[in-house]
Amino acid sequence: MRRKVTAEKLRQFMKELAAAARSPGKVYLTGGATALLLGFRDQTIDIDLRLDPEPGGVFEAIAQLKNRLDINVELASPADFIPAPPDWRERSRHVASHGQVEFYHYAFALQALAKLERGHEQDLGDVEDFLKGGYVSPSELRQTFRVIQPALVRYPAVDAEQFEKKVECFLRDYEAKLAS
Repeated sequence: MRRKVTAEKLRQFMKELAAAARSPGKVYLTGGATALLLGFRDQTIDIDLRLDPEPGGVFEAIAQLKNRLDINVELASPADFIPAPPDWRERSRHVASHGQVEFYHYAFALQALAKLERGHEQDLGDVEDFLKGGYVSPSELRQTFRVIQPALVRYPAVDAEQFEKKVECFLRDYEAKLAS
């Protein structure tokens, strides 16, 4: 079992990953990594990321860094679980640049929707934190859901009707809490 990742360890990973890169590229952080950097959590089990475009040498660097820093690194993003619209890159927020590598938070609305679809307690707490922090709004979540809804047919593990109910129920409850 590897150590949990803290914000400090994540920043160290980012700098060292970029230093090892042999070409430019972009790293999109998601899940617990985003939650750490936004201050939602003090630690996470692993660093979830997506590479696009992939910096040269990054996989060799990840293999070394995860062992040396004693952390878990997963290649995972919302697009592995729900559809991502073509403009997901433009929706992603810049975090830092180190050398030739740029780091971004994967689009907040897509992260929130993927968390709602999964529905774990910690995920729902993260979605509430996205909303409370102003990183995403209820209307943006509804709009983004409508954009991805036609492509849900390509994700057979996702029941589109149930997913829509999860989104609407969560947002209705969240908005009711705000109103009271």
